[in-house]
Amino acid sequence: MITFVIAAPMSGSGKTTVTLGLMESLTRRGLSVAPFKVGPDFIDPGWHRAVTGRPSVNLDGWICPEGFVRETFAFHTRGCDVAVIEGVMGLFDGIDACSDAGSTAQIAKMLDAPVILVVDARSQARSAAALVRGFAGFDPDVKLAGVIFNNVGSENHGRILRQAVEAAVPGIRVFGCIPRDEGLRIPSRHLGLVTAEEGSLTDEFRDRLAATIGEHVNLEGILSLQAHSLPPGGGGPASSSPQPPPVKGGGVKVAVARDEAFCFMYEDNLRLLREAGAEIAEFSPLRDERLPEDIGGIYLPGGYPELFADALAANRGMTEGVRAAVEAGMPVYAECGGFIYLTDGFVGVFPVATRMLPRRKALGYREVELTSDSIIGSKGAVARGHEFHYSEMDEMPATVERVYRVRKNGNDLGPEGYRYRNCLASYIHLHFGSCPEMAGSFVNNCLKFHDNQSLRSPGT
Repeated sequence: MITFVIAAPMSGSGKTTVTLGLMESLTRRGLSVAPFKVGPDFIDPGWHRAVTGRPSVNLDGWICPEGFVRETFAFHTRGCDVAVIEGVMGLFDGIDACSDAGSTAQIAKMLDAPVILVVDARSQARSAAALVRGFAGFDPDVKLAGVIFNNVGSENHGRILRQAVEAAVPGIRVFGCIPRDEGLRIPSRHLGLVTAEEGSLTDEFRDRLAATIGEHVNLEGILSLQAHSLPPGGGGPASSSPQPPPVKGGGVKVAVARDEAFCFMYEDNLRLLREAGAEIAEFSPLRDERLPEDIGGIYLPGGYPELFADALAANRGMTEGVRAAVEAGMPVYAECGGFIYLTDGFVGVFPVATRMLPRRKALGYREVELTSDSIIGSKGAVARGHEFHYSEMDEMPATVERVYRVRKNGNDLGPEGYRYRNCLASYIHLHFGSCPEMAGSFVNNCLKFHDNQSLRSPGT
């Protein structure tokens, strides 16, 4: 299997456009492409999925243990021809200034995968070769295989770039020079790009992507990269990554919100829930009038509920159904957008109002420690994730219980994780792969609720 990482010196260089173009072109060749995204990003994976037809999986070396990263990469590449991993920010950018934790470089090294650097060549000529040379030599354990120049002004500009790299860094291949094309720009908004669920990925756009890659990128050269196998200790049944504990007594159906308003979730969270015994029943709070039948729990992930506020609030059958499930004691786990959905103006479980801000309210990795037993784990359990939002809420009343202690870079941010009955809500997106008991604990609590409800039902 061919594996490569698409990275860049900085955000805004064109990583996502190039990644999508390569995925589109490889898929049109009849190859099975396994898509991945470095870091805690939910928007780019949605675009990957739309192009390849396969779920795109987040790989994060700070949030998840190395064993889990290798195991999930091995799991999601089974039977595939090519694995394409889109990086995050700049190649070496991570959680701090002195390590590669949380960076694209960290994942490339964990998986022993070659890196292709996407460089925005606008207003650069020979200087671009100096940049490439610096990246090639910064960390000898990162295998920089080649470069794709983006926003190239002319054929002559491309010729200069190729000659400069060949002279300055002879071991680095120039895989392509992509001309400036505003038609390939993906629309964006406050959290980043618009989501693929909103229908921006048209057939015309995909055709244009494929044509651009076909004309200006040496796809054969990329496919000639050495076939990849995981380094020792990586992936497969022998992986040392933790697995969710088995469900006690069998499986249970868990309702997962998934539509244009709720589309920010780690695919591995769903995988780990399934492995713990959950049957995932997707539903739309926008369009469905009621929850799926015979469920034992609800998972409300993040997204853009603020863009669909009127439609979500008007769907009284759904909001009343969710409220009734919470009041009945059903396990409900909600994060960020899902948390907003549970506040006043929507479901109304938590007595606070939410408002959007013109500037970002919070961004960054988070570590939480449970301060009491909960539906996702026992007291003392530690999990990791991230927080990213432009909204803020009124101060939560002191009568609402907090079950998280939150840390950022080792600094205590105080209590969070709000609980009402068996409903747990937070602004933080937690990755179940960071804490081996989370998925199993949630599924076991869903099963317990479902079985207790069945016992109370007439005729059982």
